[in-house]
Amino acid sequence: MVPAPEAHDDTNAGGTSPRRLYVYNGGFLTSGRIRRILDLAGFEVKLGKPSAGDLIGVWGKSPTAPRGEAMADHTGQPILRVEDAFLRSLHPGRDGEPPIGLMLDESGVHFDAAQPSDLEKLLASHPFDDAPLLARAREGIARLKEDHLTKYAGVDPSPDLPPPGYVLVIDQTRGDASIRFGGANEASFHEMLYFAQTEHPAARIILKTHPETAAGHRAGHFSDADCNERISLMDKSVSPWALLEGAIAVYVVSSQMGFEAILAGHKPVVFGQPFYAGWGLSDDRNPVGRRQRVLTRAQLFAGAMLLYPTWYDPCRDRLCSFEEALEQIAAQARAWREDRPGWRAGNIRLWKRRHFQQFFGQQKPVIFSGKSDRPQMRWGRPDDPAEGVSIVEDGFLRSRGLGADLVPPLSLVLDDQGIYFDPTRESRLEGLIAKRAELRFGQSLRVERLIRSLTRGGISKYNLSGDLPDLPAGRRILVPGQVEDDASVQYGCGEIRTNLALLQETRRKNPDAVIIYKPHPDVEAGLRSGKIETGRLADVVAENADISALLPEMDEVWTLTSLTGFEALLRGVAVTCLGAPFYAGWGLTNDLGPVPRRRRARPALEGLVHAALIDYPRYRDPVSGLPCPVEVVVARLASGDALPRSPGLRGLAKVQGALASFAYLWR
Repeated sequence: MVPAPEAHDDTNAGGTSPRRLYVYNGGFLTSGRIRRILDLAGFEVKLGKPSAGDLIGVWGKSPTAPRGEAMADHTGQPILRVEDAFLRSLHPGRDGEPPIGLMLDESGVHFDAAQPSDLEKLLASHPFDDAPLLARAREGIARLKEDHLTKYAGVDPSPDLPPPGYVLVIDQTRGDASIRFGGANEASFHEMLYFAQTEHPAARIILKTHPETAAGHRAGHFSDADCNERISLMDKSVSPWALLEGAIAVYVVSSQMGFEAILAGHKPVVFGQPFYAGWGLSDDRNPVGRRQRVLTRAQLFAGAMLLYPTWYDPCRDRLCSFEEALEQIAAQARAWREDRPGWRAGNIRLWKRRHFQQFFGQQKPVIFSGKSDRPQMRWGRPDDPAEGVSIVEDGFLRSRGLGADLVPPLSLVLDDQGIYFDPTRESRLEGLIAKRAELRFGQSLRVERLIRSLTRGGISKYNLSGDLPDLPAGRRILVPGQVEDDASVQYGCGEIRTNLALLQETRRKNPDAVIIYKPHPDVEAGLRSGKIETGRLADVVAENADISALLPEMDEVWTLTSLTGFEALLRGVAVTCLGAPFYAGWGLTNDLGPVPRRRRARPALEGLVHAALIDYPRYRDPVSGLPCPVEVVVARLASGDALPRSPGLRGLAKVQGALASFAYLWR
């Protein structure tokens, strides 16, 4: 993969006056998302009669389409047909969820085989010989599979599936326009099922229902009446990628799952004339004669997903690349999958509970007391870890302000195995780091862009400003102080576990170095304990200094378990660890502490960063309120716009710091 194209500006293409788009379907007026995408794409939605230079907006081949078609016949003005993109949302539009992308077609509509659409013309004529474009396509296919993303991404990625070896027959909703305009009818489904059985006489048949059928919105063509000892109905909301993995053959009429089957490596048997048929990637029982070109999977994907749709970023309210839209849907799908059973949360202080509801309670409100059979989460590592309890903690890109100052976080981590700051047992983060010892090229490039954004934007965990002190010349070593009763120190350190002992050991091992001691921000703010007298152990005490400005001036960092060590690695600064933070033990640091032997993988820095900043945390955009990818939070932290603050809670924060042993009073 290569870097995705720059995101579109938030004005219409080229900065020209928008084209007037006259519509006769109420959906264009009532859906704010659709109107916004059209506006950003350069169209002004209007009512009335079009004149020269105007367009008529029609939704695909919907029941209201004849209104616009009649007006086009009357005025001679061209039609713009609008449809949902192939990666749409978590749930169908009938559930009220807006699309993340649209297909805007001035020639036809992608599922109408009677005449070539813009998509068909693109697939037939584009050279598709651009290596970066095809690399993006291959990465896009891999990402859809990895995160189990499909048109309606609210699916279970790990359902109970039948044993592999079945034939998959894909149903669709009755009356769907893609059936009629795709050269098929109701009889096509019975024909498809007949051939699936006769061509695979010994195989089981799985009839996969459409998500709208499973949700009760529209009937399908198959039901329990079609089932027998050999044929069964699958109406669960399962990942198509998981289902396709166990199939030995796939039969479709015009379903998008035929496209996904191609991407999954199948050659589906197709009884209609969908956009993906006729390019040498399917077994077409009702071929489109004019389609004679042979495409690769990457070329088909490039046309259908990268070049044809118009994608939208709902967090930053702008048009965007396919990759940005995919990451947004991936973040929303992850939150939905983790939160849909509901949570019971323990050890959550009162001031945090509203933010927990925003993070974890969008599907079902979080319960903070009482008994429940819901999955359980708990803040911080329990002294006696309970089976099945997930630990929740702040992420590594937290806020613009201190947690101890009661500034709410933009990221949280949820770990069902351990927790990142406790090396005495394996955490989910450790498994993710080991998994990312090998990255695809596209993943590496994404991380490189992320690191560049973090370092150029001066982004750190708390993003506190401050002036740099005068720094003497020489080999400079930064020693970041920590809160000494912090859990990462308690669980992650050996004999050396205080700030003074850390300084003493650093000076003993580096007698001629220039040592800069940076007190922890919580300690400087008077919110936590840990203040020390450095004496002659430190040449400079960098009080209230901006850590992101300080690190580029350093040659090394010596630390117990501070996140500053991780931030130093991002900036190419050598790190020595006297404890066992999550980033130690992978071959990227000089480890003098008690690092677990199980950390045997050797990821590159990009693999560590991918695991720690992309895979492990969850992020929430403070502007839109949506789950979001890391890049959105980095942009918010860099700009400082609309970040959550809690100036009224600073007094409470100081009281809590002074009365930590009486925490039960405010929890």
